[in-house]
Amino acid sequence: MKKIILGMLIASSLMFGFSMEFTKETTCLVRNLKVYKEPKWVSKVELSNGKEIYFSSPKAMFEFYFLPGKWFDLGVKSEKDFKQILVTDFSNMQIIKAKSSFFVYGTNVTSPGGDDLIPFESYKEAQKFSNEHNGKRIFSFQEVSDALIRLLNGRI
Repeated sequence: MKKIILGMLIASSLMFGFSMEFTKETTCLVRNLKVYKEPKWVSKVELSNGKEIYFSSPKAMFEFYFLPGKWFDLGVKSEKDFKQILVTDFSNMQIIKAKSSFFVYGTNVTSPGGDDLIPFESYKEAQKFSNEHNGKRIFSFQEVSDALIRLLNGRI
């Protein structure tokens, strides 16, 4: 019995270990949009200095990720300054780690910032969504490039 309870506690802490606590005033750093209006798209970067930066979509988060020096007032010099990067799983609205997520590219679904990358915790869910919404490719976090983000923004 003790093993079952311990297992449930561990599982629940893993499932609900991440949070995004934003208000109606929380604004996307890159797009200057209120993130509460489209919660299924919200992403967050937690910095080592304790600051939390919210984004209106994964694409906006990646824009910051690839060019953090553009926002020099935050004191970010390199990826070492990032404590954690979180995204919202599009299939179930759970908060998940971005670095272990899969991102669907080229679908007929757009975010508040236009064409975007749609995050999923499992490759299977990403593939299912991609098939249903004319997705072109599925990327891991490590496969997403600055050039891809510029392409999504029409800057190539």
